[in-house]
Amino acid sequence: MNKDYYCVIMAGGVGARFWPLSRNSRPKQFIDILGTGETLIQQTFRRLTTICPPENIFVVTHQQYFDQVVEQLPAIVPDHVLCEPMRRNTAPCIAYATHKIYKLNPNASIVVAPSDHIILKEEVFTQTLLCALKAASQNDWLLTLGITPSRPDTGYGYIQFDETHSYTSECKVRKVKTFTEKPNHELAESFLQSGDFLWNAGIFIWSVKSILAAFEKHLPELDSLFKEGADLYYTDEESTYIESAYTICKSISIDYGVMEKADNVFVLAADIGWSDLGTWGSLYDTSAKDADGNAITGSKPLTYDTHNCIINLPLDKVAVIQGINDMIVVEDNGILLICKRGDEQNIRSYVDAVRNEKGEQYV
Repeated sequence: MNKDYYCVIMAGGVGARFWPLSRNSRPKQFIDILGTGETLIQQTFRRLTTICPPENIFVVTHQQYFDQVVEQLPAIVPDHVLCEPMRRNTAPCIAYATHKIYKLNPNASIVVAPSDHIILKEEVFTQTLLCALKAASQNDWLLTLGITPSRPDTGYGYIQFDETHSYTSECKVRKVKTFTEKPNHELAESFLQSGDFLWNAGIFIWSVKSILAAFEKHLPELDSLFKEGADLYYTDEESTYIESAYTICKSISIDYGVMEKADNVFVLAADIGWSDLGTWGSLYDTSAKDADGNAITGSKPLTYDTHNCIINLPLDKVAVIQGINDMIVVEDNGILLICKRGDEQNIRSYVDAVRNEKGEQYV
């Protein structure tokens, strides 16, 4: 296994669209949401140990989740769990992790991946990332994985690639032309028909030198902030410095801050059985269904004349469900959500309403 390969898992999100199963105190990455015996972050960590040794894996999370990360990932080096004092989107967390890795190994090449995605084709995933890491270590490229779209989904970002040029003989790497965030349905339809657009999987591969050069060029203030703390990393003073740094660093995504501005961005199309698992609907799409089209995890209810629903109930719950179609039915810790699958975009507003009407403890 290549000692210069590292992985960074981003695990600081709340996952509000999976409420009530995902809560502030225990977001979806720490839940066995698929009923496989592994939480999402455990699945992600295990997959990445096929890319690099466990001691080369870093996790960036909110400081309130440190104990959950260490508990669920016993093979993680505790000093490699980077605790953010506040959420500042993906660019700061990647900059923080990159500067820490650079201090350990200036020759590192890094995979950055979210903690809560589904990858069904794990062997293909491993081979794709190893190929991408090799390409990134040999070229000044910022690589991202792209997924061939199967439908005009408006919930994903899209990457347009240059059809006329591909690079490397081992894996087809193409130059990126444009990024488009969550288009409307008509535009998504045109992207699908054009054939030169991919979904943005939010998985990145680059050498530590290439991404630090990109930060220095496109987000110099952010880069300087984490560079200034270099002498304090891996010391008792690190957390105090990071606490201060996060109060003044801007909240910005890596896509907007770097990827959309850089001229050395490339994409590798990957058929890895991917889903970002962003909503109950995406879980429904990837789950096994019963004869009536229901995706059921947790306790199995008695269902009658019930079709195309997603149902997630505690294992000790006995339920009878009759006469509903295309619904989301979820209960967790005394909180029950019942809503139409087609209206799941409203869940965030329901969470806000519960917070205002019932109290913070319920979200």
